[in-house]
Amino acid sequence: MTERWGITLPLAGLPLREQREVVAGLPDLGYTDAWTGEAGGTDGFTPLVLASQWAPALRLGTAIIPAFTRGPATVAMSAATLAGLAPGRFALGIGTSSDVIVRNWNGIPFDEPYARTRDLLRFLRPALAGEKVEREYPSFTIRGFRLPEAPDPTPPVLVAALRPGMLRLAGREGDGAILNWLAATDVATVAPHVRGQGKPDAELVARIFVLPDVPADEARALGRRAIAAYLNVPVYRAFHEWLGRTELAGMWKLWADGDRRGALAAIPDEVVDALILHGPAESVREQVRAYVEAGITTPVLAPLGGGDPVATVRALAPR
Repeated sequence: MTERWGITLPLAGLPLREQREVVAGLPDLGYTDAWTGEAGGTDGFTPLVLASQWAPALRLGTAIIPAFTRGPATVAMSAATLAGLAPGRFALGIGTSSDVIVRNWNGIPFDEPYARTRDLLRFLRPALAGEKVEREYPSFTIRGFRLPEAPDPTPPVLVAALRPGMLRLAGREGDGAILNWLAATDVATVAPHVRGQGKPDAELVARIFVLPDVPADEARALGRRAIAAYLNVPVYRAFHEWLGRTELAGMWKLWADGDRRGALAAIPDEVVDALILHGPAESVREQVRAYVEAGITTPVLAPLGGGDPVATVRALAPR
């Protein structure tokens, strides 16, 4: 059993308003953490507000809040509110998100994402500590903002990171990194960029996609669709090119040519098996532990859907 064992909220396939009982039972099952994302479904804060009341023992985190889609002061206010509801049990994860979410879905220019995330991080540090912020950052300017009540303790701020520049920022100026769409074998490539910034114990949160107790053919078919949907987004494609995942070159070419069916078929089984953990629940738990052995501090399970979400949570509970 690892020290931390997280789950992604809200659970897919069950309305958020009906998740109180399962969330309240997470600590008894061995879960320590609940983390949210924010793309096209629920926002990143509301499920955690509910979880802070339903399961007061859980540590809560956002993975992630996009740096572009809220103003800096609004991010600080939302984070401070949640930190006040769960003192010492909240971690704020921020990141660039993607051009699809920021530009295509929110109508906001996706300009200089590294700079925007860096500047938001540099604003949040003093803002969450209760300081008055009066500063011109390269990507925005803040005039006289101060939280009326700063959270105590100040929550850690982690940075979603894929490639070296952002990974080093997460280690140098953040409290750690949030990782996504990587195999256990990729941790050795990624971790040194974070922990090599003078923080050997920096937290590494990994969102890990799981499909327990699903037949292999079905799991791989679901996994291929998820991989094609994400890894053709430019930021994720660049990440896997940097990791050296040349096995996806055929998929990328076919996708760019408009051959969606061919692109799905071109994703090798070994890539699916590395990025989407499937098989019997006990096997999936062991595969998650491989991430921890490789250096991940906080594994956060992200069920890909299908079946009974409550049964999935119970099946993947650490034992």
